[in-house]
Amino acid sequence: MRFPRAWLGLEFRRRRRSLAALVVLVAFSLATVLAAVAGSRRGESALDRLRAGTLPADAQVLIQDPGFDWDEVRAIPGVLGVAPFVAAAMYIEGVHLGWDSVPPVDPSVWRDVERPVLLAGRLPDPARADEMAVSARFVERYGKGVGDSVVIRLATPQEADLDLRADVANTGNTQIRANGPRVTARIVGVIRSPWFADRVGETSGSATGEGFAIPSPGLFLKYQDNFLGTRRSKFTNALVRLKDGEGGLAEFRSRLAAATGRPEIRVDNLADGLRHNQRLVRYEAIALLAFGLSALVAAALVIGQFAARLVAVSLAELRVLGPAGLTPRQAVVAAALGPSAAALLGAVLGVIGAALASRWTPIGVAANFEPRPGLDLDWPVLLAGLVAVPVVVAAGAGGYAWLTVTAKPAGTSSRSAVAAAVGRMGWPVPVLVGLRLALERGHGRTALPVRSALIGSTAGIAGVMAALTFSAGVSDAASNPARYGQTHDLLVFLGVNGQSGPAERVLAALARDPDVAGVEDRRFFSAASGDLTFPVYDYTAVGTPPPIELKIGRLPASDQEIMLAVDTAGKLRDTGVLKDDVGERIHLTGARGGRGFTVSGIGFVPEGPSNTYSEGVLVTPAGYDSLFASFEIRMGFVSFRPGADVTAATARLRQTVGALPGGDHIGLLSSFKPKQLAEVQGVRALPVALGAFLALLALASAGYTSVTAVRRRRHDIAVLRALGMTPAQTRWSVATQAGALAVIGLAFGVPTGLALGRVLWQAVAENTPLFYVPPVPTWALLLIGPVTLLAMNLLAARPAATAARLSLAHALRTE
Repeated sequence: MRFPRAWLGLEFRRRRRSLAALVVLVAFSLATVLAAVAGSRRGESALDRLRAGTLPADAQVLIQDPGFDWDEVRAIPGVLGVAPFVAAAMYIEGVHLGWDSVPPVDPSVWRDVERPVLLAGRLPDPARADEMAVSARFVERYGKGVGDSVVIRLATPQEADLDLRADVANTGNTQIRANGPRVTARIVGVIRSPWFADRVGETSGSATGEGFAIPSPGLFLKYQDNFLGTRRSKFTNALVRLKDGEGGLAEFRSRLAAATGRPEIRVDNLADGLRHNQRLVRYEAIALLAFGLSALVAAALVIGQFAARLVAVSLAELRVLGPAGLTPRQAVVAAALGPSAAALLGAVLGVIGAALASRWTPIGVAANFEPRPGLDLDWPVLLAGLVAVPVVVAAGAGGYAWLTVTAKPAGTSSRSAVAAAVGRMGWPVPVLVGLRLALERGHGRTALPVRSALIGSTAGIAGVMAALTFSAGVSDAASNPARYGQTHDLLVFLGVNGQSGPAERVLAALARDPDVAGVEDRRFFSAASGDLTFPVYDYTAVGTPPPIELKIGRLPASDQEIMLAVDTAGKLRDTGVLKDDVGERIHLTGARGGRGFTVSGIGFVPEGPSNTYSEGVLVTPAGYDSLFASFEIRMGFVSFRPGADVTAATARLRQTVGALPGGDHIGLLSSFKPKQLAEVQGVRALPVALGAFLALLALASAGYTSVTAVRRRRHDIAVLRALGMTPAQTRWSVATQAGALAVIGLAFGVPTGLALGRVLWQAVAENTPLFYVPPVPTWALLLIGPVTLLAMNLLAARPAATAARLSLAHALRTE
């Protein structure tokens, strides 16, 4: 063993730069791969780990009844906790609060329901009015954390009588009109639970990325009049935790209806939202794992080439020691020692790097649900990388060295039919030579990785094309609310709980504006069908209505028909209420009783303050009146003509409404944007990164092929040079090889990638849900060919120059 150790010491002294480069390459590659795999595992489990021990709510009860007594719900068997919160405005100076920043009504929150993990500090004292908890994103956005103070502005009781949505809509949430008490509150904790978690893509008025701030229940207890108003017209909703979890939801709905005599009370299954979030988290985890695996393949190719080059150089020097008694086995061991030692050191550094990188995982949506942010050591993944990489590199280096020292002289290899056809057609010699370099594998010492190069270039181009096609679909969906059925631009809050302002005069005045293309009047109330409750909208056109988007079927044409939203139709199918979609009759129960409807279509409804665009039903005004005598919310929907200045038109419409009698109680605001608009943007990054790594894989494979072809076929090139081929023709031969790989990769990779990108985007569109439109990445289709040819030829430039400068005498003599 003294000779291998002596040779290793000699290698460290002579090739320290090359070995150091290999150490860095292994460390960076391994850190990337391990961080991706560990981050994938951590992200996929984040929501489950957060749910454990936080007493998550199972249902949200939405009842717009100011006088409702929540003790009736607490008395229902199987209810473990009820946490009411008031649907009333609260302002913080200099902060944009969302719809999820509402005051809890009593101390049951954070005690019986949604007991959060503390990322910092403690929970607010429920008896104090001057303490509050915030989310991690709030801290990042506003720079205020534990120990800092904020100023809460409350409305006067008279101001609280106004519709809070009108106030928010007309002034913006940072332009506070509230003239009630100013409360200086101290932030005492940063919290996180399944409900109290930062969300991706909130609706209008809830400002994506702002975070939330929740005051102590003591604020409401001390200032009830400032939240409920002089008429006590404001209402409370509640989070409910059940003994049997989601499994007890059907029985809870039944007992709630029996206890209150109101079967139409809306009860949302919060597990649906958790499943939606888990699908997003799982998608990110799969994409991150795919990224890690593609990085592994690319790293294996690059590191393998680097290590093989070091082994080849060492073997060339060790060959002269053969006559002195060095055996082939000793030569193999000595040649593999340098790369193996570098891989071991690189693996140690890579594991340390991956461990440090865990501070920034999980990423995306999963980061909102991570209960223990910070350093996280995934020992199974880290130890696997620490052991596997040195072993694989050592085995690969030793195997390559053994194959090299035992290789037999080259025999006859198969010829390429394409190259043969080109030869018969009399094409120039550089083209023929280049095609043979690209398509003929060779044999023995002249063998080339032709198949892997062709597969690599095709896979890389297909990956890039798929990523760009997918990205084109994301860009379209992220900027086009109509893909979610949201064809209106402006919401007009006309009334709540059966009370409204001058709705008809307001909508008629809006319809007369020259920039307005359509106006529609809609009422909203909750109904039940089977074990499900959901919102019911009607629609009355004022002039030309905004278009309504359907996936199948048509709009209701009479009071006997109904249109189902996509997710509601799915839930009705899951519960057995609906079987055949369009044409089937279902039974709905409203405040006036129950009756049957025929399903005329399935599509999307407006995104509302308490519903998403994919849940609810749409009926005619006559159908609505047969179910309800009043409304929970009444809204107008306004669409602008194409090319209109939306900001100027909105300001003008607000002035128009404000000039009408009672118009100061009417609120105008931009349409609610589905949170999926932001969510689909989040799914773009990882496929694009995966495409980039596949492109790196293709480039590495093509570059390795060009370098190896010149090195292993130098005897053939020397013979051709001796027969009269010029240096310029030699360069063209190598360039032709690169061009052939590019053309073949484009021919198979572009259509494959386009089809794959569309399939992936269609799966996302169906799962979201949204209207699927086949994405067309126009610029990618135009540029991928020229860019690929340019990149391949740039990679081939150095090997081409090496081939052109080849020493004929040396090459022929050594062969």
